[in-house]
Amino acid sequence: MLSLNLALLSAFIPTFFVVSITPGMCMTLALSLGITIGVRRALWMMAGELVGVALVATAAAVGVATFMLKYPTAFAMFKYAGGAYLAWLGIQMWRSRGKMAMPEEDTGPVESSRLQLALQGFVTAIANPKGWAFFIALLPPFIDSKLPMAPQLTALILIILGLEFLCLQLYAHGGKTLRKALKQGGGVRTVNRVAGSLMVLVGAWLAFG
Repeated sequence: MLSLNLALLSAFIPTFFVVSITPGMCMTLALSLGITIGVRRALWMMAGELVGVALVATAAAVGVATFMLKYPTAFAMFKYAGGAYLAWLGIQMWRSRGKMAMPEEDTGPVESSRLQLALQGFVTAIANPKGWAFFIALLPPFIDSKLPMAPQLTALILIILGLEFLCLQLYAHGGKTLRKALKQGGGVRTVNRVAGSLMVLVGAWLAFG
């Protein structure tokens, strides 16, 4: 007996792609890192972000998110701390300092560790209340109550992660292209300031969105 509703899954793919490709915190972060550290190193941020998205989607599907949204103070400290950290990184990038910024001439690169990048993506994904609310609203219509829950959730989450990774890649590669254009137009400092501004925007978005 088929344990998946293929019609619902087929409808979910374009629905989630449209939502995922829309600019948001994680996509802006991928764009910023694509500008400064490149697509390859940004993969570590993406890995952390995907773990966070999987956690949020799973929790939303089993109802944990309903409790989290009913008591928003459960988010407050983590959300503000995460937003402040991202904003601090952005300010450092604006000043062409820190591990995320592109090094200017005659200075050696200072790279963030893989763990730092992964944690950055993870925090951005799970500290976003809108993400929790989105999954609560989006997932139920695509779950067939007449079929086993586990196979459906597994399939939906795999689709979510695949499409999310694709969109992150598109934004990171866009950042890489933008980096080349900015370097030609105004040098490394301009690159850092654009990327730093995006990072500060993500931090403010995370803290106050």
